[in-house]
Amino acid sequence: MKTTDIPPAGPIEDRPPVSKTAAPAVKAKSSEGTTLNVFSHGVLVIWAIMVVMPLLWAVMTSFKDDNSIFSSPWSLPDKLHFENWSRAWGQAHMSQYFANTAIVVGCSLVGTLVLGSMAAYVLARFDFPGNRFIYFLFVGGMSFPIMLALVPLFYVMQNLHLLNSLQGLIIAYIAYSLPFTVFFLTSFFRTLPTSIAEAAFVDGASHTRTFFQIMLPMAKPGLISVGIFNFLGQWNQYMLPTVLNTDPDKRVLAQGLVELATSQGYKGDWSGLFAGLVMAMLPVLGAYIIFQRQVVQGLTAGALK
Repeated sequence: MKTTDIPPAGPIEDRPPVSKTAAPAVKAKSSEGTTLNVFSHGVLVIWAIMVVMPLLWAVMTSFKDDNSIFSSPWSLPDKLHFENWSRAWGQAHMSQYFANTAIVVGCSLVGTLVLGSMAAYVLARFDFPGNRFIYFLFVGGMSFPIMLALVPLFYVMQNLHLLNSLQGLIIAYIAYSLPFTVFFLTSFFRTLPTSIAEAAFVDGASHTRTFFQIMLPMAKPGLISVGIFNFLGQWNQYMLPTVLNTDPDKRVLAQGLVELATSQGYKGDWSGLFAGLVMAMLPVLGAYIIFQRQVVQGLTAGALK
């Protein structure tokens, strides 16, 4: 509804004069906002094209044969070569790599979210000596380059007899993802209302019951957001499994794609490689499409508080 100011009562000659510069100022501000909107939308369109086009090209290339990939890389496939997918899934052992990755990422993601949420809840809700020191210790872990930890991590895993095992990769992934998880969820738990937890304590609920039955469900948007980010990082992880896992039967998808690209030397199976690449992308894209609303809610919860 459009509102207008009611003119003051009285003779016309006693009324305040109307400013003649107000309308041009509003018009100039409106044109400036329109220019800014056009520019921002143009940048978003360019960014979307830069992101979407490589994905579409990879999907299209996965249905071509090797000759078509090099002779006409930008054209549509003459027919859908589904044998590329079956060859990558069976002969290139992508099914085995996919299963190993699903086991490692699934277990490490659950462990990261459980341990990270418990640590973040304590750091956000309880004041005790050393609270800030432990919090900044986790924050400092985010800035520690993983390359500097590879050699000592290798010997630690060797002494624990966890090299070339999926259990060792799960533990390494959890340790790698905990700093960011604790940092993210600590800020999120601070935005949740304390009155509900206090009411639970008055009713006789323990700290454990309050956390798992009340506070953790309330932190669902934050858990989904940090879970998506951890899922992306762990699913595409290459450096840690390359150093800690050299058993061919326990390779993950990133190692399998590199093996598929170099297995035949200069005569690589490019169509099978693109099919395997699309296979590795689909779970990540599917997870983000399903939980995109929760991701946005989790990222903006602190700002909207």
